[in-house]
Amino acid sequence: MKHVVIFVIAVFFSVVSAAKNSGFEWKGYSGGMMLHSGYVKGPEFRVNTPSGTRTASVEGLPLGIGGAVKLHFGKNLRLGMEGYSSTVYYGRHGSYFSAGWGGVLADYVFSVGDWSPFAGITIGGGGVKNVYIGEEYGNDFSTEDHMLYRKYPFMALSPFVGVEYKVTKALRLVLKADYLFNISRRQADYATGLRLYVGVVFYKIRN
Repeated sequence: MKHVVIFVIAVFFSVVSAAKNSGFEWKGYSGGMMLHSGYVKGPEFRVNTPSGTRTASVEGLPLGIGGAVKLHFGKNLRLGMEGYSSTVYYGRHGSYFSAGWGGVLADYVFSVGDWSPFAGITIGGGGVKNVYIGEEYGNDFSTEDHMLYRKYPFMALSPFVGVEYKVTKALRLVLKADYLFNISRRQADYATGLRLYVGVVFYKIRN
């Protein structure tokens, strides 16, 4: 994990340095919303129940939504903020793992015709909620013995790459992929993986 953190921080400063060399004049801003899915997986964790110890793991296709706002500087640098929420259901009885996170971002973008590839990183934080349900339950206003509820914060580090397609001067489609690292205290039930985003971005750029 230390090597990942060092690498991502190096990429962050490389992006800022490279963009500064191309000029640091403010050019405008952009912002939009994205939906995402992908695949996440976590290690096995133990659940202590009245009937004994069980093992479980979070694994599946997450679904979520969020967005980003970016200020544009020079030809290539963008600085801003983004935030997302994501939920994956796992197991047979409706267990779910949800994460919400956000932070500040920096990315480097360039244009090839109507296409604008970009790469960058987000640094921030968030929170996780994991609800494990070990047995079928009914709507009977009774507590359940085979249920686990965990909630904890985490520091987030999320490198990303993507591309935007220019539909009009003010509207672009965006496709992005990222990987969300928990760089704070390790948690046995934390699940992560590649997430793919698709959405729209609105531009307001100076000529």
